[in-house]
Amino acid sequence: MSRIYRLGTIIKVVIRYRLDELVGAEKQPFLRRGLLKVARIIPKNKQPRGVRIRRALEDLGPIFIKFGQLLSTRPDLIPPDICEELDRLQDNVPPFHSEEFIGIVERELGMPVDELFQQFNRKPMASASVAQVHAAVLPDGSEVVVKVVRPGIEKVIQQDIRLLLTIARWVEKNTADGWRLRPVEVVQDYSQTIFDELNLQREGANASLLRSNFEQSPLLYIPKIYWNYSNEKVLVSERIRAIPVTNMGALREKNVNFKLLAERGVELFFTQVFDHNFFHADMHPGNIFIDASNPEEPSYLAVDCAIMGSLTEADQYYLARNLLAIFRRDYRQVAELHLLSGWVPPETSEADFAAAIRTVCEPIFQRPFSELSFAHIVINLFRTARRFDMEVQPSLVLLEKTLINIEGLGRQLYPELDLWATAHPFLERWVKNRFMPNALMETIKRHGPEWIEQFPQMPQRILDFLDQPRIQATSLPRNTRRTAAREQAKKRPLLPLAGAASLGVSLGLAFPFWGQSLQHLPVSSLIFGSAGILLLLLRR
Repeated sequence: MSRIYRLGTIIKVVIRYRLDELVGAEKQPFLRRGLLKVARIIPKNKQPRGVRIRRALEDLGPIFIKFGQLLSTRPDLIPPDICEELDRLQDNVPPFHSEEFIGIVERELGMPVDELFQQFNRKPMASASVAQVHAAVLPDGSEVVVKVVRPGIEKVIQQDIRLLLTIARWVEKNTADGWRLRPVEVVQDYSQTIFDELNLQREGANASLLRSNFEQSPLLYIPKIYWNYSNEKVLVSERIRAIPVTNMGALREKNVNFKLLAERGVELFFTQVFDHNFFHADMHPGNIFIDASNPEEPSYLAVDCAIMGSLTEADQYYLARNLLAIFRRDYRQVAELHLLSGWVPPETSEADFAAAIRTVCEPIFQRPFSELSFAHIVINLFRTARRFDMEVQPSLVLLEKTLINIEGLGRQLYPELDLWATAHPFLERWVKNRFMPNALMETIKRHGPEWIEQFPQMPQRILDFLDQPRIQATSLPRNTRRTAAREQAKKRPLLPLAGAASLGVSLGLAFPFWGQSLQHLPVSSLIFGSAGILLLLLRR
């Protein structure tokens, strides 16, 4: 009954904001077409469609608001006017009772609050859909914030996720672009994301790793996690005292070096994505603060590490080379890289794709570099690829949204920011270092034992690899075949790297026998050397 009542509420909100107008009635079955026509007796809502969708999600409550926030991170799927409105969704939720908060803390940590903390502020600092935060002081005098998952939220989420899946299946089946938008997969991704947010231990682990990555860096500070006071339902972390990045007046009063601050934001983004391959994917202004204690050397502080992103090695490599190729205006290489990466179907015409990219990028490059929008270029690139049947790459879209936030923040701090002047040398250096001998040796050290262990199966695996295209061409459905081809394409850049690594292992094994006849070389060295040559030949 509760699900039926909730569905009724959703229908009322849909009609109130005339969201039925967004569905083409002529494409629906007879019965649905009749219901849509009945609904349209109600006077039209003259607000833009983005505003109507945003307000409907706000009326439906916290879970739908967070879903809207997730959709705003998908500019490859959602039209710009709707994305812009969804970006405005605010997750302000009335706090639940402090006594209930205290009860959860005491139950989870096994001690009364008065014994756990020297001081505990019963008034919430902040309240959101998933969790609530209070200030406290530990027995040793450390100022902390205590975060607790909202009671009963899991049941509410499960109920709303089931309804969202029902709606997503309907959209997938009854709209022209449903198969490409993959709404069911989007809802499932959202489900995974929001259930991950319920596990505060996971958030704490993310924060600890990010803190460790920047421990010796002036770019970013992440609050310390107090693990003795934390678990899946309670998270206690260091309280920071800093200026919110949106408080431009306070930053100006401190005479902060805005140019350096903006450039550091760009460097921070690329360091997380390429050097660490672990990036804060929720860097909206509410989660970012500025340490202006040294105005000439300002640095960032970040909170709320529930949503983090990472890329595959292949996606890292292709993304870096794509960005470099775009700014060299080498559109044919951009097209070639999209095909090699498997981001677009293998049957895509390289020449047609290059021409399409040139069409959207050339007008942008008529502006000075300092006026170019890096995020705008990436969005245009993905939109162009979508016309060529590019399937959604969730990790890349999460990165795209983070880049949009970082660039918007940088331009807010320093409007003359030349993002490319910071990004270009970083990307050039990263691509170059990827093939330096020390990087190769690190790969060998890391994977060498596994390679040796698995080497007896290598000949059969190579044969299987060669057979895959033939099998896919004959025995798989179209969609499955495309997915398999994309995965196959992602393996191609690893062949020369694996080949070089195999030759490196061969030389390492042969080194003690240098100068002796071939028959004295260990068999393992000969096997690795042969495999390395074969892998390099396969790449051709």
